[in-house]
Amino acid sequence: MSAEYVILVNEEDKPMGTMGKMEAHRKAVLHRAFSVFIFNTNGELLLQQRASHKYHSPLLWTNTVCSHPRQGEKTIEAAHRRIVEEMGMDCEFSEAFSFLYNADVGQGLTEHEFDHVFIGTSDVIPIINPDEVAAWKYVELRWLEEDIVNNPDKYTVWFKIAFSEVIDHFTKIS
Repeated sequence: MSAEYVILVNEEDKPMGTMGKMEAHRKAVLHRAFSVFIFNTNGELLLQQRASHKYHSPLLWTNTVCSHPRQGEKTIEAAHRRIVEEMGMDCEFSEAFSFLYNADVGQGLTEHEFDHVFIGTSDVIPIINPDEVAAWKYVELRWLEEDIVNNPDKYTVWFKIAFSEVIDHFTKIS
């Protein structure tokens, strides 16, 4: 299997080259990423539980899909590619906002990302890829807000950072 690369960027998301994904996470180098949040028509958020063998944050609950675009790939195209690869579904979504973060995710790895956040709506039932996803569920937002406060260690760091702004954007478009 060939090494995966991430797109290195500056704080304005201007590409600055590429680096192997694991090296970028070991060295905490800023790189481009994306997070997709899919809601159903009942306003529930589709969460995934990361597979147990993920290189960081295994078995933590997170947004519908998150990953990195490949060199030469538009971020929204990468988001559609990954939702199909991980969740076995696709739907319409659009970019809502972006944010920078730098967080230790354990095992000597750091997520230092310029994260593009996409939001959409679908009632399609996922058919998960067990190499990527351990489980999935739709959750009511009030319950989720309380659970994040009461059980923060069950959720990925980027999910907790983006969650309140995602809710603000979702309530404006729904």
